[in-house]
Amino acid sequence: MRVLLTGHQGYLGTVMAPVLAAAGHEVVGLDAGLFADCVLGETPADPPGHRVDLRDVTAEHVAGVDAVVHLAALSNDPLGSLAPELTYDINHHASVRLARLARDAGVRRFLYASTCSVYGAAGGDDLVAEDAPLRPVTPYAESKVRVEDDLHALADGDFSPVYMRNATAFGFSPRLRADIVLNNLVGHALLSGEVLVLSDGTPWRPLVHAADIARAFAAALVAPREAVHDRAFNIGSETNNVTVAEIAEQVAEAVSGAKVVITGENGADPRSYRVDFSRFRAAIAGFECAWTVKQGALELADAYRKFELTKEDFDRRFTRLAVLRAASGAGAVDDTLRWRR
Repeated sequence: MRVLLTGHQGYLGTVMAPVLAAAGHEVVGLDAGLFADCVLGETPADPPGHRVDLRDVTAEHVAGVDAVVHLAALSNDPLGSLAPELTYDINHHASVRLARLARDAGVRRFLYASTCSVYGAAGGDDLVAEDAPLRPVTPYAESKVRVEDDLHALADGDFSPVYMRNATAFGFSPRLRADIVLNNLVGHALLSGEVLVLSDGTPWRPLVHAADIARAFAAALVAPREAVHDRAFNIGSETNNVTVAEIAEQVAEAVSGAKVVITGENGADPRSYRVDFSRFRAAIAGFECAWTVKQGALELADAYRKFELTKEDFDRRFTRLAVLRAASGAGAVDDTLRWRR
């Protein structure tokens, strides 16, 4: 199968591309390249691809493609809140435009990287399934809800969108992100000796390893149409439904000598939800996530030591908001986050 993978030079795309290739697919990448140089360790071998902004995709980019795996986006809550209008322009409008172009080109399956953040303020201890009310509390999560709605309107007998609501990712990727919770806490523990939690530690977070996300997408790509057509799936494992305080404790166990410090200075986070992941396991017989939070913390700690992660790189090169601010300050990108020619 010829697969267009958007965001192939991002944190998840760098992990996913070789997984799809190993499954026998011909992978073609598409990425603006904003984070292509955010590499820790050896530079990954990317698939052939297009260096193009998602907003500038044309019919040519989807010609001859059997399926699209769409990861590209402004990728987290702080970034989305910095420039909400850009979040909606890129994450929502450009994504739906890509889907229309793909459908018109005869692409049959469109895997969309959504997020469990759509449940936002679910609260409580009950597990939330895919039919739970959506309560996004950030522009990033709201943009994902809007895309799901618009893709549903495009679904037909020949075009199958699938909404992959990923839990919060963790784990090592050659294109590291330090601005997601487990990756961040492990880095702080190694660099400062403290596992620093600014909230009160009580919010629930569902976590999932980047490699398990990649495996889930690879499985959904080839699943029978009737199993996945126009359906939403939570991607993760109930085992990895943990509070922020529990994540911190796991990090302290993985990084010997690190001390958990819960300041509570940011108060209670309204984003709190425990997630039911059974629908995807039922649709994809035999699928199980392989990674636990503890295993991920150990993996990250080992990689950070091996590649001699520094505080400067941790704070600047591997934090998405800092990267974009630096590129903007240097005049490399304009105020719409497009490369200056």
